Amino acid sequence: MSLTADSPVHSSSSDDFAAFLDAELDSASDVSPDLDEVENEEAEGEEEVEDDEGQDEDDGGDDDDNDDDDDIDSSRTKKRKVELIEDVVDPPSSVSRGAPAETSGASLALDVCTHPGVMGGMCIRCGQKVEDESGVAFGYIHKNLRLADDEIARLRDKDLKNLLRHKKLYLVLDLDHTLLNSTRLGDISEEELYLKDQREVLPDAVRTNLFQLDHIHMMTKLRPFVHTFLKESSSLFEMYIYTMGERPYALEMAKLLDPGGIYFHSRVIAQSDSTRRHQKGLDVVLGQESAVLILDDTEVVWGKHRENLILMDRYHFFASSCRQFGLKCKSLSELKSDENEAEGALASVLKVLQRIHSLFFDAERGDKIMERDVRQVLKTVRKEILTGCKIVFTGVIPIQCQPENHFYWKLAEQLGATFSTEVDESVTHVVSLNDKTEKSRQAVREEKFLVHPRWIEAANYLWRKPPEKNFPVTS
Repeated sequence: MSLTADSPVHSSSSDDFAAFLDAELDSASDVSPDLDEVENEEAEGEEEVEDDEGQDEDDGGDDDDNDDDDDIDSSRTKKRKVELIEDVVDPPSSVSRGAPAETSGASLALDVCTHPGVMGGMCIRCGQKVEDESGVAFGYIHKNLRLADDEIARLRDKDLKNLLRHKKLYLVLDLDHTLLNSTRLGDISEEELYLKDQREVLPDAVRTNLFQLDHIHMMTKLRPFVHTFLKESSSLFEMYIYTMGERPYALEMAKLLDPGGIYFHSRVIAQSDSTRRHQKGLDVVLGQESAVLILDDTEVVWGKHRENLILMDRYHFFASSCRQFGLKCKSLSELKSDENEAEGALASVLKVLQRIHSLFFDAERGDKIMERDVRQVLKTVRKEILTGCKIVFTGVIPIQCQPENHFYWKLAEQLGATFSTEVDESVTHVVSLNDKTEKSRQAVREEKFLVHPRWIEAANYLWRKPPEKNFPVTS
């Protein structure tokens, strides 16, 4: 990939997906047999769709077959990409050049073209010049590409059918503090200078995942377990990168994470691709919201899509990252340490993703697969985390606040906990900021778990009940 490219279409890693979209944009094209086949199966009835899904599951472990399919798709879609670009640059129809339309059926069809998409000011279907700026820009796929709302809906519906046949969902991944941590070279602290000056003494796990990128004046550390995470996730999801960083930075990070160009292709969305300032949205993702999961360390940027979000524990390798979030502690690099690969955030969340995927495609579910919603599955899995825990809050929720509206109450409820106002026999946990309250003392006397509210936050990040002893309450 090139940092100077205006769009990832200039990189070899984007060819397959960009070309796949190209084939989709031509509704008259017959080069997408998998998608057409799915539509036919839908029309013939749900029973045949389920039969095909069962066959897909039987064949899912055949790596050779999957490799063959990838080769065929790559060859087919690259050819279609060239054809589409040639059609746009040199439209074959006289109508597309503005000449008087003939009376043939084909010309009449072009006259009433709905202009499903525009690239370089010209309709990608009929070649006519289009002044309308409506629709959504997908410049990360093709420079100056804009798709109409109806066409986006059609593409999403068609792609979802194809994806579900292959037992996959969509996964949108944040970069910074989720998959990696970066710092400007000028922001490296004195305690971190060893990262530049003494690389040969670094542990192998750190050295092989630490990159000094002088051409963009950055140093980047990939999060432990990230390569295994991406490899395992790619068999379950079609993956996007979505960052609030600039495009050159996003492409450079994608190259570090995916040097072979096998996970993301052109699906790298940067700040300039968002339709709302300082916000991320699924409107620029060609995937149905009902089948999209999001991994991000920042919840507020996903205002409209929080039900799709799995919130990640932030990765603070560099000191500048700690300063950015106002943390008065040493970074992992200053401590000459790192996350535990086997027990870190990415290893934990991979298990969650596998669990969600398994429940979504559970053959024993009674509903039709096209009607399933991954957001409901996500809620189900989240509620398993603190199931069986009955909580009493003391000294945490202000008197003037309705308990059920408080942050910790709502969070614990989402995680499956139940609540009580008194420390009775059924209570398992007392959550407190102070071990001197009456209910805190009662918890100690009756051998209940007495934990700090951070225990609930940790459960939310880890997607499991954390050890209570790690969250003691003191005065």
